[in-house]
Amino acid sequence: MTAKYVFHAGEATVLAAEGQFTDAMPEILIGRTDGPVGHAFASMMSQSKGHTAMFAIRACNQMVRPATLIVPKVTLRDGANIDLYGGVVQSATADAVLDCVIEGVIPKSMVDELCIISLVWIDPQAAKDPKLDKKDMYRTNYEATKIAIRRALAHEPSIDELIANRHKIRHDMDDWS
Repeated sequence: MTAKYVFHAGEATVLAAEGQFTDAMPEILIGRTDGPVGHAFASMMSQSKGHTAMFAIRACNQMVRPATLIVPKVTLRDGANIDLYGGVVQSATADAVLDCVIEGVIPKSMVDELCIISLVWIDPQAAKDPKLDKKDMYRTNYEATKIAIRRALAHEPSIDELIANRHKIRHDMDDWS
């Protein structure tokens, strides 16, 4: 095993279609199963009320490789949000991980030696929206997960980019400066 895959972190945001509450903002950790990410992965297998961790599966009996644990960033308080998390988001995450293997972003030879933790966000308004577009929710979570994985493994943004943009880019929610 190579030290290259000890600890990689990445994130991405993909915005919803107009009028939807389907923004996706996964925060990803990728690393070896015998390293710090693997230890965190195993520790997160215990359940916490409202923050149920689930494996990313494509369908029943089709757990994705590398093993991927998805954990909600917000408390899931009702069955409708849990169904979105354990359905659309779970599937989008699994498909994104598998496609990263197919595309060579994640080396196929490493899939049983790596694990992924994906912290996911579901807007609490999504499940209440009678016009919820589950295809858009799939799209945003799929695209954002792929971007986050690519960024994690490429160490993006680089420290030079961050320094260069320090006074040019503000947080999207920045209304305090």
